[in-house]
Amino acid sequence: MKINCAVIDDEPLARECIIDYVHKIDFLELSGIGNNPVELTKLMEQKNIDLVFLDIQMPVLNGIDYLKVTKNPPMIIITTAYPSYALEGFQLDVLDYLVKPITFNRFFKGATKAKDYHDLLMHSSNSNTASDLQNEYFFVKCDYKFEKIFFNEIQYIEGMQNYVTIHTDNGKYVTLLNMKMIEEKLKGYPFMRVHKSYIASTQKVQSIENNDLVMDGVRIPISRNYKEEVLQQVLGGKLWKK
Repeated sequence: MKINCAVIDDEPLARECIIDYVHKIDFLELSGIGNNPVELTKLMEQKNIDLVFLDIQMPVLNGIDYLKVTKNPPMIIITTAYPSYALEGFQLDVLDYLVKPITFNRFFKGATKAKDYHDLLMHSSNSNTASDLQNEYFFVKCDYKFEKIFFNEIQYIEGMQNYVTIHTDNGKYVTLLNMKMIEEKLKGYPFMRVHKSYIASTQKVQSIENNDLVMDGVRIPISRNYKEEVLQQVLGGKLWKK
């Protein structure tokens, strides 16, 4: 799977250098370009961005200030001519810090670090048995922490624009992901889309009442477009009737 990335830099030559490097790495996909973090915010409203190569000194809003005010940003690799910002950048949980002029070897090392973390974050398996799920897990980034979540503990996932909330037996986790990507990653596991804003675990459903799923005292709406499929997955072969 390719990593969708954006390059945010107000210097044309530096920006073109990074773009050229991105095109040379087969696991990176250039999804957007901008001159400042305000353009990045607009870009992320339109596209799924996994990784940002972010300059620091830019007009309107600099990179450090952007990271300070942004909750759950995507993976960030700082690209700058100012090494003095390195410590502050790492305190803001960036993946790597590249000092200009950036060589391709150093850029590739940073990109590989992003790929390794992305693979860990998106880890999934084709197995879907209850016993296998006991040990299956993935990580999501929540604020400044990487949280481990076990598949068999997920109750449902709620979409909220550019964010999702993963509700589990042990609490809830808000992270910068989108429902389309999560639905794709959950293929092969006992989960189903029940509404444009909800994905539910079939193993956690306690009852179906009118147009709602009920699990652990929570009611989740079933949209008309998904109702027939939901009934088949939840009741299929398990409904006793005359």
